[in-house]
Amino acid sequence: MLTTWVVMPTCLPLVIRRCHRCASRRFRPDGRFRVNANHKLIDAWLLALCAGCGDTAKLTVLERTPVRSVRPESLDRLHDNDPALAAELLQDPVVRRRNRVALDWDGAWRLDTGGPDRPGGEAVDVSVRFAARIPVRPVRLVAEGCGLSRAEVGRLIAEGALVSAVRLTGRLSGDFTFTLKR
Repeated sequence: MLTTWVVMPTCLPLVIRRCHRCASRRFRPDGRFRVNANHKLIDAWLLALCAGCGDTAKLTVLERTPVRSVRPESLDRLHDNDPALAAELLQDPVVRRRNRVALDWDGAWRLDTGGPDRPGGEAVDVSVRFAARIPVRPVRLVAEGCGLSRAEVGRLIAEGALVSAVRLTGRLSGDFTFTLKR
């Protein structure tokens, strides 16, 4: 029997970036944008507040871009402070690289196993889907979904009772499947 688990974001992740005012390295994006137009060029920033002092940082989304090259629905979403657009932009590797930031997903996701039932029986096939690119250790997902400790999951991997086509000891942000033999 194939069971599907989904790793879902619960809120926007923290942005890891050095604050110029205090020693904090965490910023909390709240989904608001600042848009500035100068003649036929437009700039747009995603605003984030420092977790330590509350100072505002601007993450560049558009820089000196001709207005006609921006889709009208995207421009409307920027003006409406669309939180879904903020989540999309934080997931975009180009935006993260341009602003030299990383994301901290601790406490910003949850595992949906489809119900309170824990996998049991002889062998269980589980497909894990990611609703967003959230880097998580598969060992943590298996432990949380099956109600086991991480040490016990490590022991199952070493014994060959937990197998997968992907390496289960690192971090993953893409879909994978595993089989748990009891």
